[in-house]
Amino acid sequence: MRKTLASAGIALAVIGASAAAGTAHASQPGIQAGRADRATALARGAEALAAHRSAIDGTAAEKYIARDVIVDASGATHVRYDRTYQGLAVRGGDFVVHNTPGGSFAGATVAQSAPISLASTAPSVASATAAATAAKAFGGTVRETGAPQLVVDASAGAGRLAWSVTVSGVKANSPSRIAVLVDATSGAVLSRNELIRTLAVPGIHAASAPALATAQGAHAIAGSGTGVFNGTVPVDTTAAGTGFTLTDPTRGNGKTCDGQQKDTGTCVDLTDADNIWGDGKATNRQSAAVDAHYGAAKTYDYYNAVLGRNGIFGNGTGAPSIVHYGNAIQNAFWDGTQMLYGDGLQNTHPLVALDVAGHEMTHGVTERTANLDYFGDAGGLNEASSDIVGTMVEYYAANPKDTGDYDIGDTINIFGNGKPLRYMYEPFLDGSSPNCWTTGIKNLDPHYSSGIGNHFYYLLAEGSAAGPHKSPTCGAPAVTGIGRDKAARLYYKALSTYYVHNTDYPKARTATLQAAADLYGKCGTEYKAVQSAWSATGVVGTDACTTPPTGKYFENAKDIAIKDKKTVISQIKVAGVTGNAPAALAVKVDIKHTNIGTLVVDLLAPDGSVYNLHNRTGGTADNISKTYTVDASSEVANGTWKLRVSDKAAGDTGKIDLWGLQF
Repeated sequence: MRKTLASAGIALAVIGASAAAGTAHASQPGIQAGRADRATALARGAEALAAHRSAIDGTAAEKYIARDVIVDASGATHVRYDRTYQGLAVRGGDFVVHNTPGGSFAGATVAQSAPISLASTAPSVASATAAATAAKAFGGTVRETGAPQLVVDASAGAGRLAWSVTVSGVKANSPSRIAVLVDATSGAVLSRNELIRTLAVPGIHAASAPALATAQGAHAIAGSGTGVFNGTVPVDTTAAGTGFTLTDPTRGNGKTCDGQQKDTGTCVDLTDADNIWGDGKATNRQSAAVDAHYGAAKTYDYYNAVLGRNGIFGNGTGAPSIVHYGNAIQNAFWDGTQMLYGDGLQNTHPLVALDVAGHEMTHGVTERTANLDYFGDAGGLNEASSDIVGTMVEYYAANPKDTGDYDIGDTINIFGNGKPLRYMYEPFLDGSSPNCWTTGIKNLDPHYSSGIGNHFYYLLAEGSAAGPHKSPTCGAPAVTGIGRDKAARLYYKALSTYYVHNTDYPKARTATLQAAADLYGKCGTEYKAVQSAWSATGVVGTDACTTPPTGKYFENAKDIAIKDKKTVISQIKVAGVTGNAPAALAVKVDIKHTNIGTLVVDLLAPDGSVYNLHNRTGGTADNISKTYTVDASSEVANGTWKLRVSDKAAGDTGKIDLWGLQF
């Protein structure tokens, strides 16, 4: 959720020296942020942190490191940060600070739900014990267990001390590298996050490979190649000795090489004497390389020309690709630095189609922006983000041999029956991916929970009836699409600017609405299309667009946990309103709670007067999302107003999501 708070000034938040390494890129085509823009964005971010630390649930024990910088065409800036607590890296402490074009603080998108407060940073569990626990939790054949790193896990409450252990090996016959968090006090496994992203649900043998070195200073040579899927296409290469290699200097030295059916990281240069590559047959080792090289180029160009991102990493560096990876591997992977493409059954069906290239490379973009988890709703959004851009790269390339569509992996025939992996317009056609969101979807594999994000995007781009396919709407009204290009820019804006590592589907709705407001205006056609598309996937919200009322509106969107049999208070400081509050003061309340019959909700005026809004009604229903009307005409408007929420029974918890006052 985007936080929009006006907090009192607090002590300066220190920005680590590595903030200078953050990359700047634009959120609109043709706008490339220069050093001055980037420096301005970082300066604004530092000022916002100094004045609004409570907006990011910050404490004096923390430091913040800028990881990414975005400068909008409007001049608005967005700086993404990681945090440390008492010198320890914080897992799940990421946030984005937003500033208006004029430089004023516009809010923050924050992953954690409460300030970190640890009694001690001394572990009770030894690092060796944590390493053994992590290896046991891997669930496959362990090849390497990394050195445990002491961190703070901010995924729940006030945080907890944990050991972070990276375990690598083979799981379900696929490469796997899992970051395991082990509680440093109890020794319990807190989470397991897969770091290798795959095209399909893993089920075949492969392993991770090291990063590739790329040539520097070479000049591109225009070559030609015939791929398995893409036909005869141009390929940019580099002269090497008496021949050429598949290294593309025009796109950051992105390199395609031969893994020789090994899973050890072997990557041998493919060379050609006449710069004419492949013959379209899978038996020719160059043919798959042509497809991978061409797919990498088209994905790079799509990000650069359409989405305004300077390559996958945001710094102009190309993404390496290894083809012929492993033996009979029926999958493709992003391992954190590069793509790995298997050759399929009997090494005769390489997985190097256009949408596959776009999919895997987008995992790299997601990793360097929102860094979405690979489990829960966030895992589904991670996979959906790759499917969305993979599809758009296919349309962008306009290749007559592999035309654009909303079937994922339709040309690679991974099942041997001609069917694609996933259907964006009706996800459940695969038998496993849901069309409509429920809270239980977080328990699915990300390749299946991605159905919600894919369905949303199809509806947003094409609509439920007018596009190439009819698409179900989960009982909601029909949806009118806004077109692929608008939908893609809007989605990328949300991913790069408003998603954080644990964004779930309800928060993705909020983030994409904010992106729509940024790009096309709040409550316009595009904004309302986002609302309709999410509602048609079962992700509903309280963001209806109405004619803006007169007067002033004040809101507090900071999440505040409601614990069993406890009372919590959220505050709004009202200023600049003349005279008393209105006789029909509108009080907007959005509380997430699993049993609202246990709650008492009161509005407290600045003089302490109490106005009851909700008094243990609603039975066992979930959540309060309502605007109450209060006769507050006897109250002076300016001052601190409070929302008081009391949980009167044990067994259910929740949070104040946001509340607001309309004067």
